[in-house]
Amino acid sequence: MTLEQLRVFVMVADQLHMTRAAERLNMTQSAVSASVAALEASCGLLLFHRIGRRIELSEEGRLFRAEAEAVLARVAVAETVLADLSGMRRGRLVIHASQTIANYRLGPLLHRFHSLYPQIELEVALGNTAQVVSAILEGGADLGFVEGEVAAAQIARLAIPGDQLALVVGRDHPWKGRASIAPQDLLEEPFVLREAGSGTRQVFEDALRGAGVDPAALKVSLALPSNEAVLSAVAAGAGATVISDLVAAAGLAAGTLHRLPLALPPRRFYALRHSDRYHSRAARTLLDLVRGKEAEERTEG
Repeated sequence: MTLEQLRVFVMVADQLHMTRAAERLNMTQSAVSASVAALEASCGLLLFHRIGRRIELSEEGRLFRAEAEAVLARVAVAETVLADLSGMRRGRLVIHASQTIANYRLGPLLHRFHSLYPQIELEVALGNTAQVVSAILEGGADLGFVEGEVAAAQIARLAIPGDQLALVVGRDHPWKGRASIAPQDLLEEPFVLREAGSGTRQVFEDALRGAGVDPAALKVSLALPSNEAVLSAVAAGAGATVISDLVAAAGLAAGTLHRLPLALPPRRFYALRHSDRYHSRAARTLLDLVRGKEAEERTEG
């Protein structure tokens, strides 16, 4: 049994398809099949059922998968420690971020990090706050960046600069031009919101509760999985929304969207990591960039 065989086995178990697993691993399908067959031969067990053109994990394969993933996770930690010992000359940093942060804040910071440490491989995935937290807890991400409040066990949270939520409507919405909007007024018109689990929606609903409005009373006509989809629907007249001012800026400047005077609290962003897992030098360095620590040190120097 080799680490490479374990990596192949876990990928096939994830994909349940030899060809897709081979594509993810940058291997040929025959090499993937041979690796799985060699692993099965070494333990004398069938880890997969071959059913026509499909494959399924056997019971033995299901039980073994958890152990294989645990071994690979420990290897990843060992590789991270070695990368730290090598002085940031090699390594890998996996980041999961919610859409607003990934699209409007992280890009320049990741470019700066890469220019300083080009040997560190960066992998970035998008998800809503709930998905980012899940990736941290399951070991699929070294760092997470979210807009929503997080109170999960084993999650260490660091506040970083955030944004401001804005009540936004399309140019032909009946609210356009109103001098004031009260929280109770929000129950009069349909809303287009991000999906449940998104930080934007969570913070908006918390603000409603703080103002004495039940979020369940909102007329939510559409719940969409991306900021762009929400703004497109709002611009087309589907309803109002509350969204980051960073996201809405282009539409407001172009005149396709209109901002209304509703007092909403400023929103903090958060960097997340697993409190019990090794916190690599690369992760610590990126967090310093996010907090502007490097810029402060360079100014002071």
